[in-house]
Amino acid sequence: MAQRIIRKNGDEVLRRKAAAVGKITPGIRVLLDDMAETMYAADGVGLAAPQVGISKRLVVIDVRDEHGLLKLVNPEIVDKNGAVVAVEGCLSFPGLAGEVERAEMVTVKALDVEGRPVEIVADGLLARAFQHEIDHLDGILFIDKVIRFVNEEEAEDKDEND
Repeated sequence: MAQRIIRKNGDEVLRRKAAAVGKITPGIRVLLDDMAETMYAADGVGLAAPQVGISKRLVVIDVRDEHGLLKLVNPEIVDKNGAVVAVEGCLSFPGLAGEVERAEMVTVKALDVEGRPVEIVADGLLARAFQHEIDHLDGILFIDKVIRFVNEEEAEDKDEND
């Protein structure tokens, strides 16, 4: 495993729609491992492949709950309910945080690293992380959805730092 460089605001790969993964190869598994290592090293809870310069539909998420580390291929939100506003940050926008409205609950379908279909119903921070990371796969950044940017004191209670 190796840490990757996290792409920052202004990098064009962050605005591209990522390509679907057709086959889960050993290279895809290594990339997911590297993404997890990179996310942990940056003290994040999620990371999408475009954030490390790879325009593929891959995400890693760990909100430190019973799900543990999720490595997902071609994730998609198939259902969402409710709405909640909370403070988010992003590893591609260090030092920046803002209030973002997201669905309160989501259902996500994806493949795991073995190519098996998975379906996860999530609420709270996990639901927020899913939405944030899947937005990255579509070239949508959290700054596109910010209702109000917040200062450091307000951001201390931040719900997510992907």
